[in-house]
Amino acid sequence: MPRPSRLVPGVVLFIVLALGDAPARAEVTAQPLTAWTITHVVTLPGSPERAWDAATGDLAPWWDHTFKPNPSRLVLEPWAGGGFHEIWNDAGEGVQHATVTWAERGKRLRFEGPLGLAGEGILLVTTWDFAAKGDSTTLTCTAKLAGAVPSGFEKAVDQVWAHFLTGRLKPYVESGKDREKQPLKRP
Repeated sequence: MPRPSRLVPGVVLFIVLALGDAPARAEVTAQPLTAWTITHVVTLPGSPERAWDAATGDLAPWWDHTFKPNPSRLVLEPWAGGGFHEIWNDAGEGVQHATVTWAERGKRLRFEGPLGLAGEGILLVTTWDFAAKGDSTTLTCTAKLAGAVPSGFEKAVDQVWAHFLTGRLKPYVESGKDREKQPLKRP
C-alpha cells in the first residue's frame, strides 16, 4: 500500500489559503527575459602579467564608475573567491560588485556579479582573457548577460565596457602609471 505523502496536506493548505477570502498582498509584474554577449578586444603595452596587474588590485586609478563618490577602496581581488569591492568607509559599508570565479595570472580572470546593475534580476559573467602579442598583450573582454533587462540596454553596457577598456585602462597602461602600484597579493 502506498504511503501518504507529507507534501499533499501542505499543498492543500496553500491552495485553501490562496483561494480564500484573504486579500492579495503582492503585485506581480512580468518582465521579458533576454540574453546577449558583448566582446571587446584591446591591445595593451607589455606582458600579459603586466596587463593583469594593471587591470586588477586597486582599480581607483582607472575605474571611474562607483555608487558613491570617492570610495575608500575600489579593488578587484585577483584570486578564486576574491571580490570586486567598492568600500565607502572604515565601517566596511559598500557593495560587492562581483565574485572572482577563475583566476590565472596573465591568462584569464572571470568574475560573476551585476557590477553597476546591482538590484536588477540579472546574471552577468565577465571574462578577461590575456594573450601575448609581440611586446604587447591582447585583452579580450567577454561579458555575458542574461535576465530581466530593458530592451536596448545591451548598447549601454557595450558603451560602458568600451569606456573602461579603451578609454580608461588602455591610456592608464600606456602612460606607465600602472608600474607605480604593487600587484595585489592574497592575504
